[in-house]
Amino acid sequence: MSGTLDVEETSIPGVKVLAPRVFGDDRGFFLEMFNKETFAELHLPSEFVQDNHSRSSRGVLRGLHYQLAHPQGKLIRVTRGKIFDVAADVRRGSPTFGKWCGTVLDDVSLKALWIPPGFAHGFCALSDLADVVYKCTELYAPADERGIRWDDPTLAINWPIHDLTLSPRDLALPRLDPKSNELPNYEPA
Repeated sequence: MSGTLDVEETSIPGVKVLAPRVFGDDRGFFLEMFNKETFAELHLPSEFVQDNHSRSSRGVLRGLHYQLAHPQGKLIRVTRGKIFDVAADVRRGSPTFGKWCGTVLDDVSLKALWIPPGFAHGFCALSDLADVVYKCTELYAPADERGIRWDDPTLAINWPIHDLTLSPRDLALPRLDPKSNELPNYEPA
């Protein structure tokens, strides 16, 4: 624990749930989600190059996406609503290859999820509307984007909603192929 963040480990090393210290009263609340020095102290990236914001309706599933040559680490949080967020290890040679972990992120707990580079990321909206904001360690490179089907039997993700809405592009994503050259190489730390 740092002064402003509690770090919860997940079942996959490197993927972490971050719980900020929240200062609240009858006026509302204040929290510090990112501080360069705190992140460096916790051995988390302290340089982000892009912020993204998406809004989704209940049952919308986005993902599972990753970038091949320029993998993005992502710091994800919800500013409105609730989502089920998933990180899937698609790094060839990783001891946790093909494993996933998921957590609920919402505007009540105010927790965030850190997903290191080399993971596929996806989420589904559990509330009527969900605003998701996330910081990335690499710029988005459209030609570099890849993905895995949300219902891939190797991953066998247990999504909490069964009536899901996906984009045509996400519906056409391939299944996980461990021998594929379209997966990032794992480089142990």
